[in-house]
Order: sequence, then structure tokens, then C-alpha cells
Amino acid sequence: MSERVLVVGSGGREHALAWKLAQSPHVQQVLVAPGNAGTAGCGKISNSEVSVSNHTILAQFCKDHHVGLVVVGPEVPLAAGIVDDLTDAGVPCFGPSAKAAQLEASKRFSKEFMERHGIPTARYGAFTDPQEACAYIRTADFPALVVKASGLAAGKGVIVARDQDEACQAVMDIMKDKAFGAAGETVVVEELLEGEEVSCLCFSDGSSVAPMPPAQDHKRLQDGDLGPNTGGMGAYCPTPQVSQELLQQIREMVLQKTVDGMREEGAPYLGVLYAGLMLTKQGPKVLEFNCRFGDPECQVLLPLLKSDLYDVILNTMKGRLASDPPVWHQDSSAVTVVMASAGYPGSYEKGVNITGLAQVEDMGVQVFHAGTALKEGGVVSSGGRVLTVTAVRSSLEAALQAANGGVAAVGFAGAVYRRDIGHRAIAHLSRHSGLTYKDSGVDVAAGNKLVEMIKPLAKATSRAGCTAELGGFAGLFDLKAAGFVDPILVSGTDGVGTKLKIAQACGQHTGLGQDLVAMCVNDVLAHGAEPLFFLDYFSCGSLDVDVAASVVGGIAKACEVAGCALLGGETAEMPGVYAPGEYDLAGFCVGAAERGNLLPRLGDITEGDLLIGVASSGVHSNGFSLVRKVMEKAGVRHSCAAPFVQPEQTFGEVLLTPTKIYSRLLLPVLRSGAVKAYAHITGGGLLENIPRVVPQQLAVDLDASRWSIPPVFSWLYKEGGLSEEEMARTFNCGLGAVLVVAPLDAQRVLRQLQASEEAWIVGSVAHKQPGAEPVVVRNLKHSLLNKGPVSTAESEMEGNGCCHGNGVTPHKRTKVAVLISGTGTNLQALIDQTKRPSSSAEIVVVISNRPGVQGLKRASLAGIQTRVVDHKLYGSRAEFDSTIDRVLEEFGVELVCLAGFMRILTGTFVKKWTGKLLNIHPSLLPSFKGVNAQKQALQAGVRVSGCTVHFVAEEVDAGAIVVQEAVPVLGSDTEESLSDRIREAEHRAFPAALELVASGTVRLGDDGSITWKSQS
Repeated sequence: MSERVLVVGSGGREHALAWKLAQSPHVQQVLVAPGNAGTAGCGKISNSEVSVSNHTILAQFCKDHHVGLVVVGPEVPLAAGIVDDLTDAGVPCFGPSAKAAQLEASKRFSKEFMERHGIPTARYGAFTDPQEACAYIRTADFPALVVKASGLAAGKGVIVARDQDEACQAVMDIMKDKAFGAAGETVVVEELLEGEEVSCLCFSDGSSVAPMPPAQDHKRLQDGDLGPNTGGMGAYCPTPQVSQELLQQIREMVLQKTVDGMREEGAPYLGVLYAGLMLTKQGPKVLEFNCRFGDPECQVLLPLLKSDLYDVILNTMKGRLASDPPVWHQDSSAVTVVMASAGYPGSYEKGVNITGLAQVEDMGVQVFHAGTALKEGGVVSSGGRVLTVTAVRSSLEAALQAANGGVAAVGFAGAVYRRDIGHRAIAHLSRHSGLTYKDSGVDVAAGNKLVEMIKPLAKATSRAGCTAELGGFAGLFDLKAAGFVDPILVSGTDGVGTKLKIAQACGQHTGLGQDLVAMCVNDVLAHGAEPLFFLDYFSCGSLDVDVAASVVGGIAKACEVAGCALLGGETAEMPGVYAPGEYDLAGFCVGAAERGNLLPRLGDITEGDLLIGVASSGVHSNGFSLVRKVMEKAGVRHSCAAPFVQPEQTFGEVLLTPTKIYSRLLLPVLRSGAVKAYAHITGGGLLENIPRVVPQQLAVDLDASRWSIPPVFSWLYKEGGLSEEEMARTFNCGLGAVLVVAPLDAQRVLRQLQASEEAWIVGSVAHKQPGAEPVVVRNLKHSLLNKGPVSTAESEMEGNGCCHGNGVTPHKRTKVAVLISGTGTNLQALIDQTKRPSSSAEIVVVISNRPGVQGLKRASLAGIQTRVVDHKLYGSRAEFDSTIDRVLEEFGVELVCLAGFMRILTGTFVKKWTGKLLNIHPSLLPSFKGVNAQKQALQAGVRVSGCTVHFVAEEVDAGAIVVQEAVPVLGSDTEESLSDRIREAEHRAFPAALELVASGTVRLGDDGSITWKSQS
């Protein structure tokens, strides 16, 4: 007679149980409560909405629907007595009683039970007082570093500490902070065992045990057993590490002893018993017991079960295991790979569409659903672990390959999975077979395949001087064919640091090729050399041809960008040196420069030279050990959305932004002779790289408010709690290259760079005082925090900024009046600047010659007093100016800014306020004075315009210049578009000039020229 069976649970384990039970000819239907998308209407299998937590309702449902057997998957219902209650109600239920399930539900009970019955396990102590637990940790004569919540904690209640302090903290987290709720009212502190973990399960009928093939779970999230602990990311079976002799020992010393002991204590164990073991040098020791199939072990065990699972369960329940044990497929291996949601084991998104399930069915692999649901006719994710893809093949390697192929066919956004399930077994098998070079871990055929894949990529990088043909013993380069007359060779080598770890964790490898090329090429450029050819070194433990091809393909493309040939390389496969999935990179670049064009030209660099900074793309390839530490401290993963970028990107995507290659941008500029030195901002950041190209008697003064700092640096600064000095000594802070140029050449070089890349004048060269730092970075803190312009006065107050600043002292603010005639956009920029706590200026009054203009409203909203002096009401300019003067005296004004003030002031007024009157003009004075400056610039056909802040003189637009900012004139510019971009520059230049004058840094000398504070 065919039976109806009910499986309790909703994960991959329960799908596997239902799948195997449905194969039995004795089973009519398998109901799964609550089930998932994989158990919803699949042949004999369907889901049920019956409550499994109310055992009375469940028992009645089983009777009403003629359910002849209930199979319980998870541990919580077992501990809650579901077997006892259903059995008492006359419904057959497979699993241990609540009393027997204490082996899993109470770790204290389990440890004391093993102690009573001589079952090998780690030394331990059980405590209800956290202080006693910590005292035990600190005084035990063994490493008491494993802390467990005694009760059920959904598989998360075990902490393996690194030291005693961390173990004690774990105790406090569990017992005082209730990290696992009531499960942590008692803790078990155990000895930290060393060895390899395996899972040995058996069926038990209360007297006899029938062992299953040993399996091994993979708890860590990432390849190479890296990343956080999870519920399990995959498993394989059988484990070659457990020989038949060892399995027999485990059967006798652990499994049978446990069943005998439970029977002796009046709690006969009936069901599946799972022993988690550590294979130590002293023999196998029990880490934990579970009272049910493991997940994902179940998904590799049941496909290897040759017997009918329904028959095995009945034999177990009827005490017939000794006479009719289950039979297993021999000479086969099973591998299951878990596909998890992005963010798992932390928070994750649900409802992500899953595709490719139909295609997998044709590949000879089985997909068991876990966290899935049906939505609008499709399958979506609904949990952390979403799917398990299982393959059975004749060898472990083949099974893993097939399972990974199945994983590749299934798609959902952000899927996380491992590619190395069974890596310990494969290593074990390699050690215990007849040796070949491949058996030792070196796959020559794979290496040859890689070379064939990358040959066309390398050939595409050929240039004058060489043909990039791979395969020879060495590469050749003809300097004469490349056009050199009297060359000096320049070489550089570098790697990409621990950026590798992020790329490997994210499975994104191509960008590392550009990083590697950029780090080497940019170094060679620093000596004025043209990069000619490149060599790479790729080392790994086991060659993954696809990964290596992705990396080397990225190198080849980057060489094309850099203008150098990929002339050769080395791929080193070194088993045992690197963990699975890990590799390392090194690059070597050789360039050349004519003897007279080498950089830096230290003898030419003088005080007053200017520094031009060229934008970086982000962190580039330095400081990633610190980046990873900050991420760890902030509790973010590579897959988390980065909150500081738009459109949304993950942290991994932001951090893996490739390093910029500067060769094509900078070579024409370097060859022009205008650049005296070029510093590549690499390891050591701003503070250690710029001094490498500047004479020792000189120093560099940088102003961080002058360039754009990518938001990733602000995030690192804030989340890491880093000092300004640490930022400037570790990271490029937004500048990938810094050039030293003469002031007369600065604007021309800047325009040339800005045609293709963001670049700024970021500082200057000054005389170095004895004992002074070689590099001072001002305003770094404010730029990192505010990501906006910072006043020069603020820079003065911050002293030496990140390097050795000593804080800000209180200062008197200069009283400022602003004269306007209209909307007051420049006024708003001045208001915003003076609202900064460190500003040297205070706007005390805004005066307009026209009533009701927008600028007056801006002032009122900012709490600034306003006055209207309507020029139409005065008979002469002198009378009008006199009235303005009285208002200025009324408010004690010390400095006047003309911000769109459309009146020409009299000579008398200008003379009185000489040195205290600032104006802004929309051109680079002395060009294009007067009105319609933008129109004049376009008609003249100039390629650059801008704005000028100057002291007001009697002659229109003729006073001494305080600040200028250049704006490129585009071929498509109209008068309107050019005006808009100049206006943006004005909003930066005017506040900066205001601070220079208000702080006393700049003043007008008696001869009408600018005098700087540092010069007096």
C-alpha cells in the first residue's frame, strides 16, 4: 500500500529528503511543510500550509489526510518534542525523542554525557556564571578558546576565539549581552582542537548503528576557507581522509557508544545521529552531536544512498538495522555547492529572480532548493542559503567540476558560492597516489593552454622596436627602431598589494592587470622615460586558467593603453605556497629617455615653483591592508552597497576601480621641457613620494581644498578614525601624480592636462626651514569631512595640516560688507564661506543699489543686516558714494567686496578704501576688461578664460590681482555656457580671495603690488 509522507522543514535538506522519498515505489505523495519553491508541485512532491509548531493540529492533519509517516528535518521541532507528541497521538514520526535530542539541544548535557561514557571529546567546563567561565579560560592548562552557547542557537552559537581576551569577550556577549538569547544562559568552554573536521552520520534504531559514508562540510563563506562562518557553503562525500579502519573506530568508539549510553540512561536514540569530529593526532574526538541530517551533508549523502530511503526509515523505526542495513553506491563521489544571497551570512535582499533552473536539469546535476519562493510564476530568493547544486560522478574532481558547471548555469544577482568544495580531499588524494607532475599540483597542460590564450592578446601590444611574440626564452627590443639616439634605460617593478584579496573575494580579476601595469609604468614615467615593454609574473597554488587569462588579458589591454609591449611573462604554479583561489602578481616595466631629458631636474627646482596635481581614480593600488582593516572595523563586506557613491556601487566595485595610467597623458607634457619633476603618488602617499623629486633644501606646501578628493577617502577617514597624517602618508588622497613647474609655465601645462584629465594647481615649493617637514598638507581634514572648498585663512590657522598641526587658536574676524545689484550668487558663495567656524571674515551688512533684488533675500535668510541705497534717488555719484561710505562706517566695516555691483565708484571713494576693496571680474585680467568679457573671449578665439579677484583701483579692472582661476574655452561654447562655467569658478575664487585678505595673508603694498604675509 502506498503511503503519504510529510516532511517537516523548508531548506535544502528537506528538499533532498522529499526528493529521495518520492523515488520510493511505496510512497504515493510527499508533503513538505512549509517547504519552498522546489517542493511546490514537483511530481509526487507538494507543499502543505499545516502548522508544524502546534503538534495537536499537526497530528490531526496527519490523521485527516492519511499521512502514514512524518520525517522531521530541523532540530528545533525535535527538541520541542514533536516525535513524542505525534507518536503519542498515533502518528509514526521518524527522529529522536525530546529527551534523546538533548544531545544537540544542550551542549552541557552532551559534554557531560560523553564524559560519563568515555567518548573522546575536547576538555571542557560548563558555567552559568560568566566570571567563573573567564577564570577557567585564563587558568586552564590547555587553550580553552572555544565558547559555546549550551542551547540551540540556529547553528551560530559557537565562537572560536583567537586568544583568552577574545574568548572572555565571547562569554560576556553570550551570557550578559544575550547574543543568543536563552540558549546562552549556560556556556560551555572547550579546548581548541587541531586537525581536520569531518561529519560521520549514522542511522540508529536504539540498539544498532548503520554508519553513512563520511562527509565534510565547508563552513567558511569564501574559497580557501576564508571569510565568516556560515551554516555551510557546500559538502562532499565520501571523505578519503577517513579510511575504512578509521570509520570502524569511529563507529565503535563514538557512534555505538553514544547509542548504548542513551539506551542505558533511559532515552533510546532512534533516528539519524550526526557526530561532528576532529581528526586529531590523538585520534578522532567529538566536537558536537546533531540529532538529524546535516545541511548540506544531507544533499550529498542521499544521492549516494542506493537503498530506498522509505525502507531504511521503516527498518530503523522497527529495530531491523542489524539485519537489513542500508546499501550505498560505491566508487562514486557527490559534491554539493551552496549558492547564497549577496550579504549572507549577514543581511541580504529577498525576492531576487532566479534563472537557469530548467537548463540545469539537462546537465545531470540536481538542484535542491533552500531559501526560495514562488512569485508571479517565477522562482525568487527568500533566504540566505538559496540553492544547493549537487553532482554525483565517478571521481571527486569530476563531481566538483559538474557541480560548478551547474552553479554557472543558474543565475541570480549577487550569488555567492565557493568553487573549491572538496579541496582538502583532492589534496589528500594527490598525496596518496602514484605521483606525476600534475599530481604534485603543477598542470603543465593548463599552463600551455594559458599561453595559447594570451598569445594574441600580447601580439596586439606590438610597437616600434619589437613584435610581442610569446614563447621564446627572452624578449628583444630594438631601441634604434624605437627612435632613440642617446637613451638611458629606466626600469621599474611593483605589485598590487593586498588589493589582490579584494579582487579574489569578489571574483573580479581583469582590473588587476591595469593596476599592475599602471604601478610600474607610472614609476618609469617619473624619470621622464617612455615605457617600452612590460613583463608580468603570475604565481598561484593551482592554476585556474580562466582566472589567469582574465588577469593577463587585463595586463595586455593596459599595455596597449600605456603604449608598451607585453613582451613576456612567467606563470608559476606552486602547490602549497598559496591557498586555493589565491594568486600573486608582480610586474616589470622597462622604459627609455634621452640622456638630456631625464627627470627630476633637481637643479632647476626653485622656491616659488608650482605643483600641479593630476586626479587619481580612487585608492589605486596602495594602502589596501589598511582599507581592509577599516572595512573590518566598520563591519562592511565587499558586496555591501557603498553609501558614498552615485549611482550605487558595492564597496568591492569602488575599491577595484583600476589605477590610472598616465603615460599617454603625461609624455607630451614631459617632453615639452616645462616639467621639472614628476612624483608618482604610490606607497607612502603624499608625504613620502613628493620629497623623492624635490631638493632637500626645499619643502612643498599643498592645499587640499584645491583638488577634488574622491569620497572613498572621506569614508576611510571617518570610519577608520584615521589621523590626517595617516591619510596623507598612506593614500594618494585624490592625486595620482604631482608635477613641479615654473609659475610661467603652470597655466599652459594645466590647460594641456585639463583637456583630457582633471588637474589642479595644488601647491607650491618653498624654502625648507631647519627641522621642518618636507611636505605640508593644509586643509586635509576639512576637505575629507566637508568635500568642499576651504578658505586659505583656514589653512593658515590649521598650521601644517595633517603633518604636524597644533590645533586652531581663537581669532578676530574681519568685518566685511558686500555691495550687490542683483541675484547675489557670488554673495551666497561668500556667505557660505564666512559661516565656516574657522573663517577670518564676518559679513556684517549687505548693501544694494536696487530695492527688492534676490541678493537681499539671501542676506536676510542668512541673518545678515541689509541696506538699500538706491542710486536713482541721488543727484550725483559723489552723493551716492558718500551715503555708501556712511553705512560702511555705521557697521564698522574693514573690508568691502563688490559682488555684481553695477555702479562705477568715484575716485575719492576708491582712494579711501584702497587695499580694502575687492572686486571679481569674469576674465583672466588683464585680458578682456570691462563689460561683455565672455563675448570678447569668444571673439578673440582664446582657448582659456576664467575669473580674477583683484583690489579695486581708480582705473577700471586694473588693480593688483589676488586670485585667478582658469576655465577652458570649449569649441562648442556659447556666451551663455562659458558664462555659466566661469560663474562656478567665481564661487570658488572669491571666497578664497576674501579669506586671503581678511586673514592678513595678502595685503596691498604701498607700491600697489601684492604683499604676502610669508614674505614680510
